[in-house]
Amino acid sequence: MPHVIIEYSANVADHCSVQALVNSVHSAAEGHTLTPEHALRTRAVGRDHYRIADGDDRYAFVAITARIGGGRSQVMKDDYQTLLIDTVEAFLAANAPELITAMSVEIQEIDRHRENRNQIRSHAKGQNR
Repeated sequence: MPHVIIEYSANVADHCSVQALVNSVHSAAEGHTLTPEHALRTRAVGRDHYRIADGDDRYAFVAITARIGGGRSQVMKDDYQTLLIDTVEAFLAANAPELITAMSVEIQEIDRHRENRNQIRSHAKGQNR
């Protein structure tokens, strides 16, 4: 954990690589103290059917939901949120400057009673990482 889910309007993919966006957000999140080693999962889902404001084709959206474990301070959550939105904004400015984009980040705490099984940690330990 955390899970970083990037939702985007389909026109974003017309102007830049969504995988590169995922990689950029993942790398930024990886460097934050909130993210435990071998726990980050970043994914993106495009929305083919959408309408933004008056329907101008240049309008786009990127909405991030970051699901994290509980117990983090509000300052840490705010810092993480700012890091993610700044990363998206910089990426789009460099890679899709023609888009006029609405961006948002929401932090959600994961219920501590959820069941979680993660083979990645034990695999990574065996790889001496």
